[in-house]
Amino acid sequence: MIQGVDTELSELAAAHGVATAYRDGERRLVTVDEDVVVRVLGLLDVDASTPDARRAALAVARADATRTPGTIAARTDRARPLPAPGVLVDSGGGRREVTEIPAGLDPGWYRLETADRVVTVVVAPPALPEPRRAWGWMLQLYALHSDRSWGIGDLGDLSAFTTWTGREHGAGAVLLNPLHAITPVPPVQPSPYTPSSRRFGTPLALRITDLDAYARADADTRAEVDALRPVQVGDRIEHDRVWAAKRAAAELLWRADGRPEPTDAPADLWEFARFCALAERFGGRWSRWPADLHHPDAPGVAPMCAELAPRVAFHAWLQQQVQRQLAGVLEAARAVDVQVVHDLAVGCDPEGADGWALQDVLALGVRVGAPPDAFSQQGQDWGLPPWRPDRLDATGYAAYRDLLRALLRQADGLRIDHVAGLFRLWWVPPGQSADRGTYVHYDAEVMLAVLTLEAHRAGALVIGEDLGTVEPEVTEALAERKMLGSSVLWFTRDLDAPGEPLLPPGRWNEESVATVSTHDLPTAAGFLRGEHVRVRAELGLLDDVPAEEAKAVRERAELLDLLRAEGLITGEPDEAALIVAIHALLARSRSRLVLISPYDVVGEVRQPNLPGTVDQYPNWRLPLPVSLEELVVHPGVRAVVAQLRRARM
Repeated sequence: MIQGVDTELSELAAAHGVATAYRDGERRLVTVDEDVVVRVLGLLDVDASTPDARRAALAVARADATRTPGTIAARTDRARPLPAPGVLVDSGGGRREVTEIPAGLDPGWYRLETADRVVTVVVAPPALPEPRRAWGWMLQLYALHSDRSWGIGDLGDLSAFTTWTGREHGAGAVLLNPLHAITPVPPVQPSPYTPSSRRFGTPLALRITDLDAYARADADTRAEVDALRPVQVGDRIEHDRVWAAKRAAAELLWRADGRPEPTDAPADLWEFARFCALAERFGGRWSRWPADLHHPDAPGVAPMCAELAPRVAFHAWLQQQVQRQLAGVLEAARAVDVQVVHDLAVGCDPEGADGWALQDVLALGVRVGAPPDAFSQQGQDWGLPPWRPDRLDATGYAAYRDLLRALLRQADGLRIDHVAGLFRLWWVPPGQSADRGTYVHYDAEVMLAVLTLEAHRAGALVIGEDLGTVEPEVTEALAERKMLGSSVLWFTRDLDAPGEPLLPPGRWNEESVATVSTHDLPTAAGFLRGEHVRVRAELGLLDDVPAEEAKAVRERAELLDLLRAEGLITGEPDEAALIVAIHALLARSRSRLVLISPYDVVGEVRQPNLPGTVDQYPNWRLPLPVSLEELVVHPGVRAVVAQLRRARM
């Protein structure tokens, strides 16, 4: 028992995966306030508000502990014991009586019928195929721009980029920022990590002039569409203006094409289209809609969507165009042996399409984030609702499975942002600050089994972003399943040496993706110039500016010392030479996959996102300082790629 939380509450919390204590980034034990534990249990429909309520809930939890969970994981290479016998049913309806889930089963989804319940069984291979050794790019697609794009990077730009780097450079992968769907009304959320839906793609990424309807349109219609193209003004991406132009152009083409209504769209796509149409009528926050529209099955939805049938059909058609262009990107990339890796955000906008459609398995009102640490002393609140572990278990993890399938249909790989969230998430109860939360644990065995199975079926690579305060078992579980972790130059240090110096690249984790930075950290040029300190000081985000400035100077000197020790620089080279040397260092890493960023290669000083800010900094709105046409002939690209090809091919 943790001091400060009574015995019964500790047992009850443990039964439901709610932490009463945790270790912070410095490995110090932190006890969670009892009232926070009670609040979080309440969010799981467990009443722990009084001693009598706790005893009653604990009796139920103890009884449940003797039953088989609603969903269990098994592996193809070993048997899994069962607490009671049952009948195992495969996808073809074949039945067998079992006392254990036997080894040797085909990977897949099974049903176990026991005396008191029906259990979902996920049978996964023990590991994915070993990832190949390669290098590639990590790309914020919205930042890419060309002579043909409309104020934001699009899927046509992506096809051109992958074809160019695969054919000219032999690059093996392109990792993208999340291309999840937006809510189609202003203001458009610029952050790709706060999507309306993670199951569908963003129409912001459409190349309007690549639509079949554009090719079929008459000259006057094409001219009208062309006239809508927004021109980028200044150094900011204007999401609302871009979306207004693309929506108007898509509507023109849809009407000119006879207002086609998809005949082969799946049920979930129609549900998403209904949300989009309702959002246009009632606004982008579904909790403010009329009460009889607050759920997909609510009584007002069908009659209202019948009234809005043309808008529903348009959004279904529009989403099909996104899916077709995504498939085209994948086909083009595979033609030059480039793996397209999509990014799965931690969660969704609670007021978006997934918040509306999946509310039965989400803990709406809860916001996930991170506890207080050296980076954020007040903790972090990401504003995203988490999965409810009990509801996932009861529904056979169907929503999670379908999410993975939707993404893997258009990808050769998947990056899992904050992969520790498969194990536990920091829940912040409604009305509380980010430091007034606790961890809620998930069945990581099942979460990983579903991920492994679906990636196995898709033949996909999996990358887990395991940076920050991550328990060792997370990285170990990834490695066991041949999923790659993350190694970032600024953070990859020798934790066993005095002062924890930067780790030479020959000692980096082999089962990882090596990068210079991330979208939340300074670029190479920004690091060398101390821009990450300057901008945070300017915005009042630092308590001790001189200390941070001194730290930045020390870290820059430390990096230069490592470059000298590796024989990559002599004397005091200029910034361009240092950037090439930094990438040469990265190329020497043991990591299976090395990814470079155009921001770093072309010397962009500003980072894509500055955590802890919203409107104070242009997060997710910074285009690359060069166009795609300029990028392909940029001298920095030639110099850096030469280092990667020399070391990695």
